Amino acid sequence: QIRWTKTAGSASDRFQDSSVFNETLRISNIQRHQGGRYYCKAENGLGSPAIKSIRVDVYYLDDPIVTVHQSIGEAKEQFYYEKTVFLRCVANSNPPVRYSWRRGQEVLLQGSDKGVEIYEPFFTQGETKILKLKNLRPQDYANYSCIASVRNVCSIPDKMVSFRLSNKTASPSIKLLVDDPIVVNPGEAITLVCVTTGGEPAPSLTWVRSAGTLPDKTVLNGGTLTIPAITSEDSGTYSCIANNNVGNPAKKSTNIIVRALKKGRFWITPDPYHKDDNIQIGREVKISCQVEAVPSEELAFSWFKNGRPLRSSERMVITQTDPDVSPGTTNLDIIDLKFTDFGTYTCVASLKGGGISDISIDVNISSSTVPPNLTVPQEKSPLVTREGDTIELQCQVTGKPKPIILWSRADKEVAMPDGALQTESYDGTLRIVNVSREMTGTYRCQTSQYNGFNVKPREALVQLIVQYPPAVEPAFLELRQGQGRGVTMSCRVLRAYPTRVLSYEWRLGGRVLRTGQFDLQDSTEYTVSSLSRDSYGIYNCNIINEAGAGRCSFLVTGKAYAPEFYYDTYNPLWQNRPRVYSYSLQWTQMNPGAVDRILAYRLGIRQAGQQRWWEQEITVNGNIQKGELITYNLTELIKPEAYEVRLTPITRFGEGDSTIRVIKYSGKGSISQEKGSGNVLECSWNGVVIPSLGIMSWAWSFPKGRGVLVFCFYMYIETSRPRLEGEKARLVSPVFSVAPKNPYGATNTAYCFSFYYHMYGQHIGSLNVYLRLKGQTAIENPLWSSSGNKGQHWNQARVNINPPTSFQLIFEGIRGPGIEGDIAIDDVSIVEGECMKSDQPANNLRSGAVGPLAHIRLLPLLILMSVLSHQR
Repeated sequence: QIRWTKTAGSASDRFQDSSVFNETLRISNIQRHQGGRYYCKAENGLGSPAIKSIRVDVYYLDDPIVTVHQSIGEAKEQFYYEKTVFLRCVANSNPPVRYSWRRGQEVLLQGSDKGVEIYEPFFTQGETKILKLKNLRPQDYANYSCIASVRNVCSIPDKMVSFRLSNKTASPSIKLLVDDPIVVNPGEAITLVCVTTGGEPAPSLTWVRSAGTLPDKTVLNGGTLTIPAITSEDSGTYSCIANNNVGNPAKKSTNIIVRALKKGRFWITPDPYHKDDNIQIGREVKISCQVEAVPSEELAFSWFKNGRPLRSSERMVITQTDPDVSPGTTNLDIIDLKFTDFGTYTCVASLKGGGISDISIDVNISSSTVPPNLTVPQEKSPLVTREGDTIELQCQVTGKPKPIILWSRADKEVAMPDGALQTESYDGTLRIVNVSREMTGTYRCQTSQYNGFNVKPREALVQLIVQYPPAVEPAFLELRQGQGRGVTMSCRVLRAYPTRVLSYEWRLGGRVLRTGQFDLQDSTEYTVSSLSRDSYGIYNCNIINEAGAGRCSFLVTGKAYAPEFYYDTYNPLWQNRPRVYSYSLQWTQMNPGAVDRILAYRLGIRQAGQQRWWEQEITVNGNIQKGELITYNLTELIKPEAYEVRLTPITRFGEGDSTIRVIKYSGKGSISQEKGSGNVLECSWNGVVIPSLGIMSWAWSFPKGRGVLVFCFYMYIETSRPRLEGEKARLVSPVFSVAPKNPYGATNTAYCFSFYYHMYGQHIGSLNVYLRLKGQTAIENPLWSSSGNKGQHWNQARVNINPPTSFQLIFEGIRGPGIEGDIAIDDVSIVEGECMKSDQPANNLRSGAVGPLAHIRLLPLLILMSVLSHQR
């Protein structure tokens, strides 16, 4: 399983889904915040995961902005003659910006003008360059340009911004054509108008809201802001800002107040002097009524008894606002309560000026008005439930009137399931949907003074126990082992509730192997001492409690691991027959010693696009070693068809994991005309070149008398007619990857590049070798060169290279003045590390005899290419 994750920057930079499960992570239209380090993690349940990372650096350059300022204490209205002026240039970028200044067409440099100073404030960390004009002179009134550059990285061009400084340049000023504050009723439309009263150049106007963004329904037209059908949520402070990059922006604000009445509540306070919670004849009782009003100064209350208006008197004292409690409260004090005072009292809250519906609250005072009491039903605490269920916690409340019940956590200072510290309930029931294990604990229910008696709160406790099945590891693990060997499986409990009744059960298929109880340990093991065909299969360990079961699954097999194809085999292999080709299939075996010895491979092959597989077995003699390269030649393949090949190892257990690859015929090679180079031809090492295209090229050659052999060739340029003097043939290598050792600097790894060359004849031209770096295809760095007759033998050349990035090597053969000028190369290699001084001398002669069968090895970050010696 392949998983991509990212860690860098803020939390918002991370993947929304926290990870991406795919071999290829494709980022389209990449943005700057997506830069950082990305991690690719591969795991298959065997051993530790494999992790690689890559750093992504996103380059960008924003438009620069120039702002103009004067010295503190100087005139702010205009930029007068002989004042000091600062032009500040800022641009966000990666990598850091380099700035330059111009006045008209003149480039301004530090020291080039005594009236100009260019500096970088130490606190800006390279993001700002300031142009200081000291004692403003007539010639300083001009056009100034700031050029921001990131030196063309990723082809990002320079960006420029201009500012004209004149004797009229001035910071902005504005005026609001509205009242402050603005008080409106819900549903009304409101228009705010802002106009500029000064500033050069002409300022731009924007509106902002102090708390959050402007409402979505807002209509903006220059300095005019309109909010249709305003609501309470639209209230707040709105500011008009004028900016022309001169001095500080101008700002004017107004506050919008949307009139509203909401949340009416009451409470009853018995006679406080006698410390009695009951209402009694002859004692005092107070009825309090509270609402939330906007604006609070417009709030007005009126009282009624049994529907008739009530006026303040010696025994019925009405207080419109109580300074001891929160605003928006009215009190009715009944002194010396009489039987005739029993009845329904109503307080009505309204806003002066109308337009808002009144709030009316009824309170009944009678002999049946009694303080509250709280109890928890016996069967409702402790309350046991399972994770994911819906549960109701209950507190029974009695009394008249019934108060609001407040629920909170009693055992810890954490929020309730709805996110608030307290949750209101009007019937004493707290309903929790999708209960989780974190909700286990003690909950407190208590009476609120609202809609009830203002007395010492009554409270009760409810204990909630959330049961959940065991969480175990591993959830799934594949174990491979040969017959006759042992295997041990271990299933561990991470967490569970309740834990005191945990039991385990091991099964193979439907057969119970072992059961038991957990004591103090947190894991259970099962061992198969000697595997046989009957003991392979899926082993399940179920760990059980009252809430359910957690399961560890182990797939125990003797399957061989998949083979791995060797992809850098040269293809195809040549045969002296025009319509068919051969292919040398090469592979290594993953973990060959992990299971039983591999007896054979089942080879399947089919033509691309076909359904039917042709299969045969390849017998294996002896044990396969780790890393051993196995070769099998496929013959009679039809040109130019591609084939799908499937390879499956076979052990005593049976078939193992298969691997599939596609082989392609590429007999015509990879040949492309180099642009702008006339008759120069570039050929790729990745294919076989046909030297009969009418253009000078490199060609493969076979030793005489050897028939058709695997990779039995060298490379040469043919100089026979119609080739002309000075014609070139170029051979381009694959791209060799060089990974930097750190994301901020190039690698220091050196490579020894070596090859044999043969230059014999009176018309020998030149052989050149170039280094081409990634990203610099137009630049080729000369590495080595030789010209003229070097004798009838092979010479070796060795060159140390230290490329800072991925690279290619280019051989260039140049034809001399006649036909006796063939140039050949052989045994090209690139080896990590510098060339050893103990190597053969650079002018060492190599025998012309045919050498052993050539081969290719894959080394870290390089390819070794080897071909046979020249036999002509």
